[in-house]
Amino acid sequence: MLPGFSSVSPAELTPAISVRDIVHRYGERTALNGVSFDVSRAELFGLLGPNGSGKTTLFRILSTLMVPVAGHATILGHNPAQDPDNLRRKIGVVFQAQSIDLKLTAAENLVHQGHLYGLRGATLKKRVAEILGRVGLSDRATDKAETFSGGMQRRLELAKGLLHGPNVLLLDEPTTGLDPGARRDLWQYLRILRDEEQVTILVTTHLMEEAERCDRLVILNEGRVVALGTPAELKQEIGGNVIVLETKDPERLAGRIRTQFRVDTQVLENQVRIEKEQGHRFVMDLAQSFPGEIDSVSIAKPSLEDVFIRRTGHRFWTERDKQ
Repeated sequence: MLPGFSSVSPAELTPAISVRDIVHRYGERTALNGVSFDVSRAELFGLLGPNGSGKTTLFRILSTLMVPVAGHATILGHNPAQDPDNLRRKIGVVFQAQSIDLKLTAAENLVHQGHLYGLRGATLKKRVAEILGRVGLSDRATDKAETFSGGMQRRLELAKGLLHGPNVLLLDEPTTGLDPGARRDLWQYLRILRDEEQVTILVTTHLMEEAERCDRLVILNEGRVVALGTPAELKQEIGGNVIVLETKDPERLAGRIRTQFRVDTQVLENQVRIEKEQGHRFVMDLAQSFPGEIDSVSIAKPSLEDVFIRRTGHRFWTERDKQ
């Protein structure tokens, strides 16, 4: 190799997934409005957004189930809209809705999946045994899926998506219905896939703690990309601390703080929110300046929700979403 030249091939430098200016509408409602981003090879990438943000629509486009109104995507060099058959052979897809047959054993579920990809005989038998081992279900191969816990059923779903050896794995809300322990196990396995198998993984989620585990992520809101980067990069843009004040008249207090200290304040859900360096010291100044007016104070390091608030002006979850 010549000095100064890299041994990395052009294929390795090409993004595994590329999304360019995708637009999609349902009637007059715009679900996606010019979404663009790239996902590197062997990257664990997140699509984070609240209900109605467009992440499920984008997932369906990437998994070849929908054609966008405008823009395009490529996965491993294939356009999902123009070349869906070839692309389906190279990607694994795990949908939010359950697809395993509960009356079949774990092995039987995978055998039927293998037949869809043209796998037969000893090759298929070997692959089923291998993939059950990778998801930790070897000892339950002959047990019916209906006897599995929620976490084990989800692992079997993952095994179906991985059976044909895809280079890209698309997961839609993969931890839905799982308890915290099962969620942790699933994410640990995704990291193993990324690190040991070099699988590119794209995950949709509405959970902040899951987005924190991604290498990079896109935050969507109302069909637009509002943030893109690593979790650390996105939180670093805020810096300092996030201060939240409870008070009887938040609008009045926010205005007075803004005037006296020349800092930006927001009122969200009847709370005063401030981003400030050395927040602990600033809280002492507030207590001295407005005695008896502040009912409670919380101080925290920036979170991904704080990034969302800064970019959109509102919380990730509205009260309607929580109901």
